Amino acid sequence: MTDKTIRLAVLDDYQHVAMQSADWSVLNDRAEVVVFHDHLFDHDALVQRLAAFDAVCVMRERTPMTAALIAALPRLKLIASTGRGNASIDLDAAARHGVEVVHTDYSSTPTIEFTWAAILGLARNIAVEAASVRAGQWQVGLGTELRGKTLGILGLGRIGAEVARIAQAFGMLVIAWSENLTTEAASAIGVRRVTKDELLAQSDFLSIHTRLSDRTLGLIGAAELAAMKPTARLINSSRGPIVDEKALIDALSHGRLAGAAVDVFEVEPLAADHPFRTLPHVLVTPHIGYVTAEMYRTFYGDSVNNVVAWLDKHVRS
Repeated sequence: MTDKTIRLAVLDDYQHVAMQSADWSVLNDRAEVVVFHDHLFDHDALVQRLAAFDAVCVMRERTPMTAALIAALPRLKLIASTGRGNASIDLDAAARHGVEVVHTDYSSTPTIEFTWAAILGLARNIAVEAASVRAGQWQVGLGTELRGKTLGILGLGRIGAEVARIAQAFGMLVIAWSENLTTEAASAIGVRRVTKDELLAQSDFLSIHTRLSDRTLGLIGAAELAAMKPTARLINSSRGPIVDEKALIDALSHGRLAGAAVDVFEVEPLAADHPFRTLPHVLVTPHIGYVTAEMYRTFYGDSVNNVVAWLDKHVRS
C-alpha cells in the first residue's frame, strides 16, 4: 500500500471510552479513525458500514469477523482484535483474503475479581436488596453464608485456579472437574478433583471457567442442571453457549435452581425481551467480566501500537 492515510473503524465502543483509553494521536496524519458505539447484527448493514475501511479494531466477543463478512470487504487489510485470541474471527478466511490479524495482551484479573462479585452478589441477594431500598422498601429475603459451602469449578485453568484460592479464604470446600484435569494438578492448589457427576451433585455454587469449543458447547444442559441441588447457584462468566440457555431459563423458572449469575450469552447484546431481564433469582450483567479501565487501557493501547506497527510495515509515510 502507498496511500498515506488509511481509514480505521473502531467497533462496538458501547461505553464511549475507546478514545480516552489510549493515545490515538500517534495515528494523526496516518489514519482516519471512526468510532462506532452501536452494534449491528445485520450482515448487509455491517458490510455497508465497513466497506470504506482499510482496518477495523474489534473487541472480542462483540462483532464476529466471519468468512462471509471478510469476503464482502475487499478493501479490508487489517483486523486489530483485543485479547490474545478471538474465536469470533475466521482466521482462515482472513488469510485467504490477505487480511492480517493482530492481537493484544490480556489479564485474567478482572474476570477473577468479577466472578467473586457475582458469587457474593448471589449469596447475599445484593441486586434484589439494593433494588428494594431504591423502591422504598426494606429487607426482602435471606442470604446464605459461604463458609462451609462447596464451590464447584468447571475448568481449573488460570482463572479457575485463582477463583479456587479465594474460595479457600472464605472457608469453602473446593472441588473441580474438566476433561483434562488431573488429581495432581488439583491437589497442588488444595482442590479435590471429582467426576463431572460428583461436581454437579455436590456443588452449592458452580462456577464455569472453561473455554468454548466443540467439546464444551452445551456442556451444561438440561440433564446437568437437573443433577444439581435445587439450592445450588450457577455462575457463568466464561462463554454463553457453554450453558444451554433455554435449559437454564427452564430450570430457574420452575425453581430447580436457587439462582444464577449470568454475564455471557448466546447472542449479545441481550435482546430487550429476553427472559433473563425479568426472571427472579438471576443476577444478569452485560458481559462485563473483563470490562475495567485497566483492561481497556491495555486493549486499546496495544491496538493502537499494533496499527502503528502495521502502518510502518505496509504504508509509506
